[in-house]
Amino acid sequence: MPEDALEPDLEGLQNSLGYRFADAELLRTALVHRSAPNERRELCPESNERLEFLGDAVLDLVVAHTLFERFPESPEGELTRFKATLVSEAALADIARNLDLGRHLLLGRGENETQGREKPSILADALEAVLGALFLDGGLAAAEQAVLRIFRREIATVSTRSAPRGDFKTALQEWTQAAGLGLPVYRMLGTEGPDHARHYTVAVLLKGEELAQGSAHSKREAERNAARRALAQLVETTANPND
Repeated sequence: MPEDALEPDLEGLQNSLGYRFADAELLRTALVHRSAPNERRELCPESNERLEFLGDAVLDLVVAHTLFERFPESPEGELTRFKATLVSEAALADIARNLDLGRHLLLGRGENETQGREKPSILADALEAVLGALFLDGGLAAAEQAVLRIFRREIATVSTRSAPRGDFKTALQEWTQAAGLGLPVYRMLGTEGPDHARHYTVAVLLKGEELAQGSAHSKREAERNAARRALAQLVETTANPND
């Protein structure tokens, strides 16, 4: 949307969201940054701050419920860590960029001139406002469907991106258990080299099928590399089921 435009592309945004608003004015209000009413009160009488407040709560509830169902074996602390990853400002800004949300925002001239459409805080707040508007328009079920759609890849990969200190073996175990696939098993395939420079190769298997292999100068690091590769493959398959 050009900087001096006063109307966002509501049709295009609704297509990206996969949801059709009964009251399109709710969506329009969700796109009004607080800088706009100060300059264009007659065109933008209300900012998106109230909708952002509501959308923040809706997003927290939907994400918490989704993680609770997806990771039945995870303790509270782990679920909290996953949720923090998904609803962080950086994560929300990335999703907003995927939706091209910045192009649809109604900003004041000052924010336009300082690249406001690219600011993570503005993008994250606007995404929450859009979800708040969607909740008011269609209810919790509609909001949940939208979140699951636009957060699909992020939810599928959250255990990888939230793995503490690169603990890919734990992340892989969490992923397979959450998917109801059981526990991964590691099998030594072989060693090479002299005792002082031994090189290990390990395979990780799931239900008897090899997922990936890893090599390193220690058995533990070889298992970690195998888990990292297996997790990446499983996540990519889940995130792109039709590929």
